[in-house]
Amino acid sequence: MVDSKNNFATTPDPQAFVQIQSLSKDFDEFKAVDQVNLDIRKGELFAILGGSGCGKSTLLRMLAGLETPTSGRIIVDGDDITDWPAYDRPINMMFQSYALFPHMTVEKNIAYGLRKQGIERSEIDRRVQRMLELVQLGGFAKRKPNRLSGGEKQRVALARALIKNPKLLLLDEPLAALDKKLREQTQFELMNLQDELGITFIVVTHDQEEAMTLATRIAVMKEGQFVQTGTPAQIYEYPKNRFVANFIGTINIFDATVVELDDSGLTAKLDHSEILMKAHTDSAASTGDKVGIAVRPEKISISKQLPMGENITTAKGVVLDLAYYGNYSIYRVKTESGLMVQVSAQNRQRSSEHVVEWDDEVYLSWEQGSSIVLLE
Repeated sequence: MVDSKNNFATTPDPQAFVQIQSLSKDFDEFKAVDQVNLDIRKGELFAILGGSGCGKSTLLRMLAGLETPTSGRIIVDGDDITDWPAYDRPINMMFQSYALFPHMTVEKNIAYGLRKQGIERSEIDRRVQRMLELVQLGGFAKRKPNRLSGGEKQRVALARALIKNPKLLLLDEPLAALDKKLREQTQFELMNLQDELGITFIVVTHDQEEAMTLATRIAVMKEGQFVQTGTPAQIYEYPKNRFVANFIGTINIFDATVVELDDSGLTAKLDHSEILMKAHTDSAASTGDKVGIAVRPEKISISKQLPMGENITTAKGVVLDLAYYGNYSIYRVKTESGLMVQVSAQNRQRSSEHVVEWDDEVYLSWEQGSSIVLLE
């Protein structure tokens, strides 16, 4: 296991299939990857999520053997492969550009790695046919890449990476070249394929939606280190700090001071406001502490009537902005104390008119359990 906040190894996971131990990569004076530790179990679809320049692609390249670590170890299925050359590793990598050979047909692109190994023709044909069926390209064997769509090229690249039966498959921004609708469809296809084959996948992406959809677990990376590791639900609902809260999804964060503590949590007074917010917390907060109180837009109710109930936070304001997305609408509300709050509301009823419109006076409310306390 790994302490994802402090980024050091605690007790190793005895079932870990991939172990990254105190791994670092320096480029002159710059630390691209800084003492990262991570355990990944066999059969996981694991995502490394972060912005440009955070070190995620460098980490992936070290796993693939395309970069040499400055320090640390990489262990896969019990073997220390840190110093193994890329061609000896039980790992394949699918590049963002797909890197298909333009002069080869689909079946020859997929078979390339097996041909280089000297596998018998009949075995190559059998495995290529199986891969074509798995990625749903049975009728495309004789086509060349210039006659394929972006999604079809992505499937060819995936089949080529999988055909050698790697113990570990690395995917670098695998869906970045696809349009939104195709990307959403391909995410589910990729998940189903990974589940069927049982191969461990590590996906590197900057796309939070992609990571949340695909992965069984996510490691959020910043400046060469992991700042939080957990399931998509853990990272979204229980971010450890402001960076993670802001990076994953949309969120409102209010600066506040703790004024009261009790068995159910805390009450905090918002800075420059008379609004009191209630929140559950497992953190060691004290009266007088400066904290961030974070609330996801979809947790907030918006209404023209004053809400009633215990353990809720309420605020009155005016709708300044409204964006209609079909299945839901986004409201930006300015409260009486000057706070800007974003609210996401499902459009459950079919109507060409909004229940709440621009310039309406409204009440915002959310339950105590919806507030996240951020100490850093």
